Amino acid sequence: MLARTFDSPSPSPSACAPSRAARELGLKRSEFDLAVQLGRIRTVPDESGGGGRLVERAEIDRLRAKDDFPASLRHRLQVVGTAEGAALMHIPAGRFSRLARLGLLVPVTFYLNRYRAVVWLYLAEELTQFAVGPENARLLKGRTPETLRGQLAAGVDLRARNWRGRHLGFLLRQAEDPWARAGAVAALLAPVEIADVVRDPYERACLNRFRPAPPGHGLPGSPSAHLAERITTAQDADEIGWLRSELARSVEEAREASPAPRPAVRRLPPTPRPAARPIPPMARTVTRRVEERTVVRPAGGTTRPPEPVPSLGEPTARDTQLPLRTLESWVRPAEFTGRPAVQPLPRGPEPAQAAPPRSSRGLRAWLRRRGPRPARPARV
Repeated sequence: MLARTFDSPSPSPSACAPSRAARELGLKRSEFDLAVQLGRIRTVPDESGGGGRLVERAEIDRLRAKDDFPASLRHRLQVVGTAEGAALMHIPAGRFSRLARLGLLVPVTFYLNRYRAVVWLYLAEELTQFAVGPENARLLKGRTPETLRGQLAAGVDLRARNWRGRHLGFLLRQAEDPWARAGAVAALLAPVEIADVVRDPYERACLNRFRPAPPGHGLPGSPSAHLAERITTAQDADEIGWLRSELARSVEEAREASPAPRPAVRRLPPTPRPAARPIPPMARTVTRRVEERTVVRPAGGTTRPPEPVPSLGEPTARDTQLPLRTLESWVRPAEFTGRPAVQPLPRGPEPAQAAPPRSSRGLRAWLRRRGPRPARPARV
């Protein structure tokens, strides 16, 4: 049960995988991939979600029903290099290279040899058609025209650009979605150019999702991979400008067909505000009632004069009977009674300042004269 649950879905009976289709057609895998790029073998997208391509059984039967199968199919897929192509066209290898540099012979694929040199391959069928064409006879024999020689002297080499144009056509044939077509155009541009054309980050992320990977040559980050990336990326200014305009138009069409997905906006529910409650009444402050002095008159009728209220600085007769320590705690502020004396930080030499004259009046002065003076820290 678990094995059936986690197995990948197999293709439908009416379609088969590319590896099996190549075996049934008698082709190598490289020849099969080239046939798919050239449109000689039609494929359909894999609906199981794998993202690959499948070959229908009817397409295989159509190719097998042709005469001289598989020789005719393999002959149409034959590729040759510079030396073989020159021998096939009956021209020197140098002239063949010059015609390829001028863009008159379009390569179909390339690979890197062990010296990291680019080897371009051409379809033998196209070279034969070019050689037998009467309009190309003056290019195969005799002196090269002056205009073409000027381009060669300027260092013109259109082989990589012509291959990119052919590769773009293959990618567009495989694309079946507006965003996939825009990704095919973006596959030939540098990331800086793509970011300059497509400013929206969500559209750029959708574009990168459908952007096909470049043909793999060497390990990622190796010199061979960097060289292959340079070949697959547009270099000329006019080519870059044309691809940028095509990318902007393709993205506009894809945006109208189906906008790029964006993250859903999370709306938090409104926070319930607590209901206003009345402020409870404050407790009443109970204060001590001030007792009023009553004047007691003696029976003889004479009135005793009230005792004079002492001033703030003069002691009364009742206060003089209290112990001295109690009076000092009552008169002294809290900084002298509850807080220990703090030694001041030493300072530099300062001019001696005259102490303010002490008042000789009042209860505090009287207590100072009677009791011992508190020790004061020496001033440095």
